[in-house]
Amino acid sequence: MESESSDLELDDGPRPAHDWTAEKKGHKQFFDDGTMSFFWRAHTVTVLVIMLAVLFYVALFEEQRHSFDYNTKRGLVACIFVFLMFGVTQTPDGPFIRPHPVVWRLVLCVSVLYEIALIFILFQDVDDARQLLRHVDPSLGRPLPDKDYGGNCLIYDPEVPEDPFHNFKDKMDGFVTTHFFGWWLKTLILRDYWLCMVLSIMFEVLEYTLEHQLPNFSECWWDHWIMDALLCNGLGIYLGMRTCEYLSMKPYRWSGMWNIPTYKGKLWRIALQFSPYSWTDFDWRPTDSLKRWLAMLAFIAMFLLAELGTFYLKFILWIPPPHFLCLGRLVFFLVAGGVAMRETFEFLDNPKCKKFGQQAWIISAIIVTEVLIVLKFDWETVTKPFPPHVALFWILGALAILIWTIWHFYVKRLWNWHVKRIIRDKKRLSNGPVDVYATRVRANKTKKQ
Repeated sequence: MESESSDLELDDGPRPAHDWTAEKKGHKQFFDDGTMSFFWRAHTVTVLVIMLAVLFYVALFEEQRHSFDYNTKRGLVACIFVFLMFGVTQTPDGPFIRPHPVVWRLVLCVSVLYEIALIFILFQDVDDARQLLRHVDPSLGRPLPDKDYGGNCLIYDPEVPEDPFHNFKDKMDGFVTTHFFGWWLKTLILRDYWLCMVLSIMFEVLEYTLEHQLPNFSECWWDHWIMDALLCNGLGIYLGMRTCEYLSMKPYRWSGMWNIPTYKGKLWRIALQFSPYSWTDFDWRPTDSLKRWLAMLAFIAMFLLAELGTFYLKFILWIPPPHFLCLGRLVFFLVAGGVAMRETFEFLDNPKCKKFGQQAWIISAIIVTEVLIVLKFDWETVTKPFPPHVALFWILGALAILIWTIWHFYVKRLWNWHVKRIIRDKKRLSNGPVDVYATRVRANKTKKQ
């Protein structure tokens, strides 16, 4: 007989999308001969001796300079390097080990330093923060003319016969290739087609929503949906998913370079060092449980906040788009985001993982800190009232998500449970009353035999 307690269970919990037990034991198409060369050994003592030797030289042999600015900058740089040397030798390894674990330890330490810098900026006012950046680049700290991509949206402008396609050519700047390669790399990080498409479309909707705050968001309709969403983002996502399929199907067999007899094989092994050590497919399955659904909503919100931060920070802190600080931030988020995404997926999918990953933790803190800087430094811009049709759109969207959540995770499951209960009761009635005593007697005889 089935216990009554099982009738009351609405959800047994989702099964993991990835076989984490098999990953611990090893994949069928994975092999590593376990060779540990000089570069894979820990060099903690060597790094400590080199660091102390440099400090010894600076303290006793280097000629002193009586300049406060020079000594302050030099001291800060030395503190950063000491922290990085400690981090790359002592912090635990993350999920990635190619091309070398020290690379990903360095990424984690740089993430911590970036968060510390953001917190320091958060405690300044906007003018001091802008002037503070002049210590990085003296050309900063000046107001920027923000480019408006809207205006005349005619693809073919007959009023300019010498160059009728000037509007289209004006939109074809360096950000077109950035969009394409950016979404190709983002797809390698997210590894899910539907999630990439949702984020791509949602960001275009956010640009429509916020164009009254930032002129840079004002674009022509064909720039939004044809050039960005369909061509640049769409092709980047397609190429990224094909790359994920290839990396998922290829065998991973690693041998020590000195175990390979030919020079061509050794060179190829060096090149493969910059490819993944193994591959984990991501199946986010957001509707499997309420926990995963809410986690995915929070994840999408954090991802979009990081995307918007690129535009708001450069607008508020007066950093031109081609500046190395903007480009460096984008590269940083791609590299650190890859590790954070892998840790986030395992945290949501692996029932034995009870700890939020270290890189995911610091990336979350960075995104929230950037949002706080934007809110503090330019509250007037951020709080500009939305146009009525935009506000209505987001209210209806939020209500639709709320209603669907209640229907899918409560009403639908309660109804399915009710239907199954009725079917089970009908089966019991059709089979007649159950003789509990006879059932127990037969069970005892079976055990004795």
